[in-house]
Parts: sequence; structure tokens; C-alpha cells
Amino acid sequence: MVRHVILWQLKEEYSSEEKAAIKEGIKTGLEGLSGKIPGLMDIYVQTDCLKSSNADVMLDSLFQDLDALKGYSVHPEHVKVADGNVRPYTRARICMDFEVE
Repeated sequence: MVRHVILWQLKEEYSSEEKAAIKEGIKTGLEGLSGKIPGLMDIYVQTDCLKSSNADVMLDSLFQDLDALKGYSVHPEHVKVADGNVRPYTRARICMDFEVE
């Protein structure tokens, strides 16, 4: 199995209220992919973080294998969420993929 973890920072120009709405859109959009993408076994988005954090949103997802992760990256449902709910609002993205048993 492959775990896919991403941390995002939102663009700074948004108000607290706008950031809350953006975070909810990211969470709803990405978690809504559950059951729609072959090989996606689990997906979770964390939007509530401590003040000591320097990221605003975390995606933690689990895939059957590397091919499933590659398929997810280009799957139309994922691309729609990424282009509509994530990319327009984020300024930085950090990704870590790793194998798990």
C-alpha cells in the first residue's frame, strides 16, 4: 500500500472567514472522492490545527499500490476537485508518498 500525505498553506490574502470556507470546500471535495476512484482505500482531510502549525490543511490518503496513486492523480473526479477547490486557494504544497504494509 502507498500513503499519500499533503500539507497546504492557504494564500495569505484571505480573511479568517474565507479561509474557513475554503478549508471546508477542500475537505468536502477531497473526502467526497471516497468510493469514486479505483484503488483509493482511505482519505481524510484535517483542517483544524494548533497555532504552532505552519500548514493550514492536511490530506492523508491510502492507496492500494503505486499504480492506484498514479491513477488518482489524473482521475477526472480528482482533477475537478484539485482545480476547483484546492489549487486556486493555496500558495504552497508539500507532498510525501511512502509504502506501508
